[in-house]
Amino acid sequence: MPYRFPMKEVAFQAGLSLATVDRVLNDRPGVRASTRARVQSAIAELERQYDTASLAGKRLSLDVVMEAPVRFATAVRRAFETELPSLRPANVTLRFHLQERWSDTDLTRLLTRIKQRGSHGVVLKARATPAVVAAANRLMENAIPVATFVTDLPMHARLAYIGIDNRKAGATAAGLMAPMLHGRQSDVLITLSSARFAGEDDRAHGFEAELKRAAPERKIFRVAEGMGLDLTTQNLVERILDKQPSLSAVYSVGGANHAVIRAFTGAKRPIFVFAAHDMDRTNKALLVKRQLTFVIDHDLRQDARTACQIMLHHHRMLPSEIEVGPSRFTVVTPQSL
Repeated sequence: MPYRFPMKEVAFQAGLSLATVDRVLNDRPGVRASTRARVQSAIAELERQYDTASLAGKRLSLDVVMEAPVRFATAVRRAFETELPSLRPANVTLRFHLQERWSDTDLTRLLTRIKQRGSHGVVLKARATPAVVAAANRLMENAIPVATFVTDLPMHARLAYIGIDNRKAGATAAGLMAPMLHGRQSDVLITLSSARFAGEDDRAHGFEAELKRAAPERKIFRVAEGMGLDLTTQNLVERILDKQPSLSAVYSVGGANHAVIRAFTGAKRPIFVFAAHDMDRTNKALLVKRQLTFVIDHDLRQDARTACQIMLHHHRMLPSEIEVGPSRFTVVTPQSL
């Protein structure tokens, strides 16, 4: 039976062996339902990307590997797929590996599989644990470039970092928040999904340094390791609210903002100033309701385009040098929507 895509390409997209894909496509027995679903998903992904980008000529196949809540991973995926048609002279196909939470073992195993089967490049958002750094470094040593996205790894483990200057973004949030708290008895809570995300830790450090300069009387508290998930984040915030009655301002670095609001509401505590990151659907709705004071947003489409261009240039498919600097970010308020 003829198929639109070569079996080798379907196997590459699905991350399965050629023999396994052959069994699935020829409807042979002994294949798990989950494996069949994986092959069909790979074919659907190829069809969508080919149709969207009108792919022709030389192609670049990249792996996008992210540890992020569904809301952020969905926004990133949409940004990459929206940018595909604009990429020339080559066409780019993407394989997405998105999880809300990776264990070090599972993530390093995935990066090892990518190294073994080959890839034109990896776009990576992951915690900077020793195991992940070592796995990324092995990719680089095997001529598979790694570009970190939103959060960084040490320079030896990646080709480039793509995203905003996280320290400056944190300092901007503090500079805006300090005068808003003038005259209020309020300390500040910073919420991170994980302190092992270097970008989040940089945002928090930038915020702390600027707030101590602008409002040295404010105490700052952190909660982390909620992984941007609602239930774990809400539990963490509830615990610190029990211990710290002065908290009534929030700088949300890691998301799960509905959960933060629920924790404060349950404790019958106000939030005088609530700063967050990224204009996803959740944050936009919270801004409309004025439950967020402002959001620091950056253009994920610009970042997606830059990531692909870096890989194209690395493979000598773009003639000019790519200058990679921090992405621009803007401040969005309810009034500016």
